[in-house]
Amino acid sequence: MKSKNKSISFWLNVIFLSTLSALGACKEEPVVIVNPPVAVNTDPAQYETPFTGVPDARDATIYQVNMRSFSSTRNFQGVTARLDSIKALGVSVIYLMPIYPVGTLKSVNSPYCVKDYKAVNTEFGTLVDLRKLIDGAHTRGMSVILDWVANHTSWDNAWMSNKAWYAQNSAGVIQSPNGWTDVAQLNFSNADMRKTMIKAMKYWVYTANCDGFRCDYADGPPADFWKQAIDTLRNIKTHKLLMLAESDNSTLFTTGFNYTFGFNFYGQFKSIINNNQPVTNIDNLNTSEYAGAGTNNMVIRYLTNHDVNGSDGTALDLFGGKTGSMAAFVVVAYMKGVPMIYNGQEVGTTYRLSFPFTGTPVNWNQNQSMVEEYKKIIAFRNSSVAIRRGTLTSYSNPNICAFTKTSDTETVFVVCNLRNSYGSFTLPETVAGTTWNDAFTGTPIALSSQLTIAPYSYQVFKK
Repeated sequence: MKSKNKSISFWLNVIFLSTLSALGACKEEPVVIVNPPVAVNTDPAQYETPFTGVPDARDATIYQVNMRSFSSTRNFQGVTARLDSIKALGVSVIYLMPIYPVGTLKSVNSPYCVKDYKAVNTEFGTLVDLRKLIDGAHTRGMSVILDWVANHTSWDNAWMSNKAWYAQNSAGVIQSPNGWTDVAQLNFSNADMRKTMIKAMKYWVYTANCDGFRCDYADGPPADFWKQAIDTLRNIKTHKLLMLAESDNSTLFTTGFNYTFGFNFYGQFKSIINNNQPVTNIDNLNTSEYAGAGTNNMVIRYLTNHDVNGSDGTALDLFGGKTGSMAAFVVVAYMKGVPMIYNGQEVGTTYRLSFPFTGTPVNWNQNQSMVEEYKKIIAFRNSSVAIRRGTLTSYSNPNICAFTKTSDTETVFVVCNLRNSYGSFTLPETVAGTTWNDAFTGTPIALSSQLTIAPYSYQVFKK
């Protein structure tokens, strides 16, 4: 039975193939139409519900967290345990320094030497731990942005298998940027690298529910990369994302960044306090740093951060100790910018949190009076539309920073003595001879034509 069926099948196949051959001799080969592949969404599933409380870019107060120095545990859990304290300070946006595994080849243990863009550094915990931190912040009404290092990778990043993704010299040797020998420069002429980078950024929006990115060394990648990346991220319609460029280049506002970085403000401010430079230098910065800025574009201003804390000194070192740094912070928070606080600044940490940030962690039990003063200053900022969004008019002189901020329904008058000596300030005609309220106590105060201000002090009035 089996032999007979095999014989019949053989002859039927011969006849069929012969017929096809004859047809092919007199007809053209049929056109085979293949449907284009269906586009598959390769983005990961959305973790939890996107946070709806992301502030307007103008209204934020940003808090920088360095996991390695933040707590004795030096991990995500140590940050999660203090979320209530960060919230009580008046913060609306937490910025986490890089959370990714650090490379070991040619490494100096820098968190900006990224080995894997889509993994969590086990030094800090797990993805679950990161999610708990972000969930906890969201529950308390705070957003969380992650640090993104787009310009370069570690030498042992898996991307090294794609040599064309890296910048090379004429001999084909992969280069390091700016003498940073622990990292390898990426090649932004390579379209595949760009797409993979942007996909990795999207990964964290979906997987960890983060609310944007602080982009390290934003002057490294070309502006058209940032335009491509931010346009793609903004197309995630379920999320409102905040984008911060670590750059003082105001043209980056046109690529979609909400914020640039006040490098020049910081440098000028140091010179005002330490080198007796005129306070009026700030007025020029208020113009230059906002060149080309839109309504929702702001400059991040600060007294310290992870870089300058180690290289230059603490806020107390650079800005006149406790009293001087508080007067300086009023200018940072109230004049023209979005304030950023570096962890430990609010408790007046006297020692540097130096690179690679594995030394003495912050002592949160010190200088509680400073914490209360930071709370007071930030609380008024959060309550005042004029401070956050109002029109600035400067009345500064060489020693005293003075200005009004005006909105439709509110005017605030701020006077900060940035010298370690008594100062006398002649009030502008719009202010002199009028009654205001103390911004912090509500007490009515009749102003004359002169104001005497104690060393390193500030006064804030509103009406």
